[in-house]
Amino acid sequence: MTARAEPPAPAVARELYREVVRSDWARLAPGLKQPLTESEIAEVRGLGDRLDIDEVREVYLPLSRLLSLYANAAKQLGAATSRFLDEPDTTTPFVLGIAGSVAVGKSTVARLLQELLSRWPETPKVELVTTDGFLYPNAELERRGLMHRKGFPESYDRRALLQFLTEVKSGAAEARAPIYSHLRYDIVPGEVVTVRRPDVVIVEGLNVLQRPPGAQDASIGELFDFSIYVDADSDDIAQWYVDRFIALRRSAFRDPSSYFNVYERIGDEEAVSRAMGFWNDINLPNLRENVLPTRHRATLVLHKAADHRVSHVLLRKL
Repeated sequence: MTARAEPPAPAVARELYREVVRSDWARLAPGLKQPLTESEIAEVRGLGDRLDIDEVREVYLPLSRLLSLYANAAKQLGAATSRFLDEPDTTTPFVLGIAGSVAVGKSTVARLLQELLSRWPETPKVELVTTDGFLYPNAELERRGLMHRKGFPESYDRRALLQFLTEVKSGAAEARAPIYSHLRYDIVPGEVVTVRRPDVVIVEGLNVLQRPPGAQDASIGELFDFSIYVDADSDDIAQWYVDRFIALRRSAFRDPSSYFNVYERIGDEEAVSRAMGFWNDINLPNLRENVLPTRHRATLVLHKAADHRVSHVLLRKL
């Protein structure tokens, strides 16, 4: 199958952003020590991503410094507000949302920022939660006739995700999120990740910047202190998706318990055809209809070139 022509997406209002090319962005963290080793970078790097120590030093180290400044400023504002109200400091976690297409590398960005932010003195405790955990279980998706729409907004328990973020942002002693298994392609029954008032909570997923269907409903994005959209041309993402699918056939798909084990036994040509079918029929429509239209809501946009390297950054003006 061939990729479909891409229609115009909601444009990022450039006048609302500072645009910084990579070479200039890399100069924004002079003298900062690279805190990660090559082996540590390899541990957070997703399948198919081309993340190396130069990319970390030139793109993500400056970004982590910027985020630590935002988090510290939010903490100081919270403390000042508490003093003004003559009440105990009730500063709540700094919540960072990370959005973007399937296969664009947002999970790698999230894990990397978790590692980097935890090394700044202002934000030593950082938790990561993915919205995959808030997908309805497969049995429920089957009941609703939504298995072919998995990843689309209607396949998520939005109320549960909103409740989780409300608990985090309201300063609850702990908040719990379900766990999703990519191997099983389903929610893991009875297993949760528990967040106990960390300094930063990173929430990563396709749908984090989407607005609710009802005008009166609360928006998840309202609970973010900062948001990042990981961007790339759709043709590049399609190629990354296919490359990842082929790589998974030689690794995770070989596990007999994998939901996708059936694709381990087909030939490469058929695998490419299947992958492009999944992309064109499911992931590309979801990107066009639901994910890409949220890009302009991000505080910061990381744009990747065809080689997975960030080419420029858009940072919203205050």
